[in-house]
Amino acid sequence: MTHRKCPECKEEVRGRADKIYCSDYCRNVANNKLNRDSNALMRNINNRLRKNHRVLQELNPKDKSKVSRNRLLAAGFDFNFFTSIYTTKKGTVYYFVYDQGYLPMDDDYYLIVKRD
Repeated sequence: MTHRKCPECKEEVRGRADKIYCSDYCRNVANNKLNRDSNALMRNINNRLRKNHRVLQELNPKDKSKVSRNRLLAAGFDFNFFTSIYTTKKGTVYYFVYDQGYLPMDDDYYLIVKRD
């Protein structure tokens, strides 16, 4: 009988024939090492999206608000991160962060709306 070794800690693996790691701890450590780079990128993007959503929510207590670009920037809003773009039949383009959207208007103002 062959003794299998855990690829993470080199201990003997006991149990099912298809078991790879000796424990849940070693399995988690190995998977975290494997996904570290992509997880960091996704984590940073998701953090920016959450921040943008929070800013829009705070500046839009009702269903519609009009705010200046400077006010959005001062609150930490990043215009490079949004989840979807909605174009109306008239060609108006709204940028959405989940259910909160914004429409660029004249004079560096933005209309903030909430999608139902």
